[in-house]
Amino acid sequence: MEQASAIEESGKKIPSATKKREENEEKNPGRSITETEDNHALCRDETENQPEEQDHDKLSLISWNVDGLDGEKQPQRARGLCSYIMSHSPDVVLLQELIQPYIRFMKTRLEVNYAFIEGGKEDYFTGMMLKKSRITLLDSEIVSYQTTRMMRNLLVAQVLFKGQKLCLMTSHFESCKANAGERMRQLQLVMKRMREAPDDVTVLFGGDTNLRDAEVAKVGLPGSVFDVWEQLGEPEQCRYTWDTKVNDNKDMQYKSRFRFDRLYLRRAAKDGVPLLEPESMALIGLEKLQCGRYTSDHWGIYCTFSTE
Repeated sequence: MEQASAIEESGKKIPSATKKREENEEKNPGRSITETEDNHALCRDETENQPEEQDHDKLSLISWNVDGLDGEKQPQRARGLCSYIMSHSPDVVLLQELIQPYIRFMKTRLEVNYAFIEGGKEDYFTGMMLKKSRITLLDSEIVSYQTTRMMRNLLVAQVLFKGQKLCLMTSHFESCKANAGERMRQLQLVMKRMREAPDDVTVLFGGDTNLRDAEVAKVGLPGSVFDVWEQLGEPEQCRYTWDTKVNDNKDMQYKSRFRFDRLYLRRAAKDGVPLLEPESMALIGLEKLQCGRYTSDHWGIYCTFSTE
């Protein structure tokens, strides 16, 4: 598959993860995230430090482009990602721009409590983490985008949450302003899948969409599908998930702010099925790590939902 080498209008490079790994190996031959001296101690079992299981009916979710393609301070940033997941203890984690070293590192620390689903094996890909004590995985699939030039796809999982059927989706839509056409085709496919899901299923999509508002308006959302941020009253503090005015992980000549990372909800329509309602949203990853960098060039989204 053709490797993505385009550059975001904001300046973000989308190279092949294989090339990035080769560059890292030249700088640190024979070393990986789990092999660095800084992280030998991080691979121990730390389950005793994880939050106590909360007995409530709320569903919690994190969606985050973790920028695994960036080789700078990778071990420290992978450690920061795990720390955020452990501290928030979400039921569902939707991740984009994963690479195999990240997955291996995260499984070492989190596989006791989370089931992992990967949207690929090579280069960079999406993934899901499902809390074993709260979410039951029924089935999963990878839906191809036939015209993508950046190895993008849609990862779908059918699950149960407290007996309620959920369809979880994540994706990393085509990057770059010039690829609006492909990005809108991907949005159309996702909306079609959400709209056509069975009436007794609640559908949640979260991911790095790279969408601009004008593109969403041009495609249009089905009447049954809602933008979670809009449903919560468009909180200003959660508007920009890509913000190079604050986040300096990338050395950008031109500063830009976008709401690239979005959550979409289609509630179940069948009578008697509990409705999932957005309750809160916050951005995470806003603090710099001790290494002087943020966990990712994107902020993560932490959201909770109530069942009615």
